[in-house]
Amino acid sequence: MTPGYQHLATRLLNTPLAIEQGRFAAFAATTCATPRIAAIGSRVGDDIAQAGSRPPYAMVAGIAVIQVQGMLLSRTGAAGPCLMTGADFVTGYDGIRANVSAALADPAVRAIVLDIDSPGGEIAGLLDLADAIYAARRRKPLLAVCNECAFSAAYCLASACEQVTVPRTGGTGGVGVLVVHVDFSKALTDAGIAVTLITSGEHKADGNEYRPLSRDAYRRIKADVDATAKMLIAMVAHNRGLSQAQVRDTEGATYLGAAGVRAGLADAVMSPDEALLSLLRELDRPRALSSHQEARGHQSSRRQQRRSWGELAYRAEVKAALR
Repeated sequence: MTPGYQHLATRLLNTPLAIEQGRFAAFAATTCATPRIAAIGSRVGDDIAQAGSRPPYAMVAGIAVIQVQGMLLSRTGAAGPCLMTGADFVTGYDGIRANVSAALADPAVRAIVLDIDSPGGEIAGLLDLADAIYAARRRKPLLAVCNECAFSAAYCLASACEQVTVPRTGGTGGVGVLVVHVDFSKALTDAGIAVTLITSGEHKADGNEYRPLSRDAYRRIKADVDATAKMLIAMVAHNRGLSQAQVRDTEGATYLGAAGVRAGLADAVMSPDEALLSLLRELDRPRALSSHQEARGHQSSRRQQRRSWGELAYRAEVKAALR
């Protein structure tokens, strides 16, 4: 196992995660395929290094589009999503925070869009980033565009935005916490490998992968899961103007398209392209005029502005930004 991959596995196994279970199961199956571990580990490092040279966000008519794609990690050292395998990406909370801060400081940025397609990820760093996003919306308009899904940790970030849109085939929700414990004890025994853990305390090695999980260790880990879930539920409820009971009663379920709107987790069913175009229309909407004469004076300008919102107006730029 390469150092890079070993670090990734340490962060995602036996630790609280806010992630959609099905997508994590696919990741876990990959991580257990020993012959592929070295290739995955080297790929992460390579792509993180490459991502550092990319522009921090795409711009469309004064809107900064920040990508939130794939599994979410506390830190990657990269500005944007990085290719983890041939089929998935990882995005760091550190990169999202840096991009939001840069967009807030950029006078050319009128609004910020989080372009989200993620099953969630690490709890570490999540709640603090969500707080920062919630505070940022007091300075500039901030929209979460599900492109296609925002689950668990990714949904927590989306909930911190002023509005959340989801396509009809997209998804929201999954508000909950899980810990995946991997037990390699039988595989090691079958391979003739014995692992001895020497600890200074009874609970120092709780949850290790070299022996079956004890009932006491399970209870301790479950208590951490419940405590973390309580914080996550409280944050989503606050961000969305829901009661904690409403969020808790979802029991970690995910919602398809309009069902997320009915559950109070999204504001509109809209394709990603249309969501961004709608925000542009809102930003360019003329302010109320003080007199009829002033209105007539600006009539030509308004007509030109309306024409700019034809079907071809910003569609090429929007599609490029929502890549």
